Amino acid sequence: MSKMYFTEEHEFFRKSFQDFLQKEVVPHIEKWEKTGHIERFIWEKFGQMGYFGIYQPEKYGGLDLDLFYTVIFLEELQKINSGGFAAAMWAHAYLAMTHLKKEANHEQKEKYLAPSITGEKIGCLCITEPFGGSDVSGMRSTAVKKGDSYILNGSKTFITNGIYSDYLIVAAKTAPELGNKGISIFVVDREAKGVSATKLDKLGWRASDTGEIAFDNVEIPAENLMGEENKGFPYIMQHFALERLIMGINAHARSEFALEYTIQYMKDRFAFGKSISKFQALRHRVAQLASEIEVCKTFNYVTAKRLNDGEYVVKEATMSKLISTKVADEVMTECLQFLGGYGYMEDYPLARLLRDSRLGPIGGGTSEILREIIAKMVIEGKEYKPAT
Repeated sequence: MSKMYFTEEHEFFRKSFQDFLQKEVVPHIEKWEKTGHIERFIWEKFGQMGYFGIYQPEKYGGLDLDLFYTVIFLEELQKINSGGFAAAMWAHAYLAMTHLKKEANHEQKEKYLAPSITGEKIGCLCITEPFGGSDVSGMRSTAVKKGDSYILNGSKTFITNGIYSDYLIVAAKTAPELGNKGISIFVVDREAKGVSATKLDKLGWRASDTGEIAFDNVEIPAENLMGEENKGFPYIMQHFALERLIMGINAHARSEFALEYTIQYMKDRFAFGKSISKFQALRHRVAQLASEIEVCKTFNYVTAKRLNDGEYVVKEATMSKLISTKVADEVMTECLQFLGGYGYMEDYPLARLLRDSRLGPIGGGTSEILREIIAKMVIEGKEYKPAT
């Protein structure tokens, strides 16, 4: 199956990225997990290597490569056992930067996208609100037009890179009376007066900084409006397909990593005179997990191919995230069990893997919301179309 989607160039990129991660990232992971602060130098190294420009236009310093380079980028980030570090990288490159790529004008791209590709600037995407959760249309943040500016008030929460980023892509209502048809998207500088952030203490993803952001009469220049006014909701919706597929790919990759580690552990661990990999009860559970992972991975690759070909795969991407994250949580629970008492110890990888994986069915749309989206499509025949 690998040869159906990955060329020799893809595999060369995979090997070079693996080497980069082992040399430049892995030695610092434990420190970042403890401090919750990924040091600035690694962003710049990612930028120097072109990793933030994989999916970006050449005009602004990107490489404009096909989506399977992104698949490799995501998969290998999951295999260094820091969901937080991985999240910080892909939230910058595929949440904040995707909006810049799609909705920003030339001047905005020169100011924010180009330095994001080089790692000089870090971005975050601010959509979720304390009282809204998965209900994007229920957001309360407002941006009121005043002369040549907008005055932004409100708050956002669970924002990856929310503390240490340089700019924020913010959704707010410019016409509250229109509901979800009155949302707009802005790029906001971190140092703008009235922007403040509080760091959140999380169960997992410990290396990444997750923040609650407050906007108190923040004056935004009118030229920081991205795209058309009041078109923010469809902009947000159309990018959920990529975000959810990303989370599905992340899930199958960390599942593979966990199972590979566990199988090796089982081969090395002896009980009652033989390797525990020889006990049928355990072997058959491994077989089940391996089968479920392979099904998810195959579906995710097919969906990535369709998205790369220009199809709007909102249903398939939603299914990808729903099922792949569910399987990942099952894999982590089972693999931790296979390690017995050692699985519960922080010196072994499964404890962190289990914590980090648990965000999968929550972030980017909860599984409950995803089921309702899928139900509307398969039962009621509802169709979703991209905004641009």
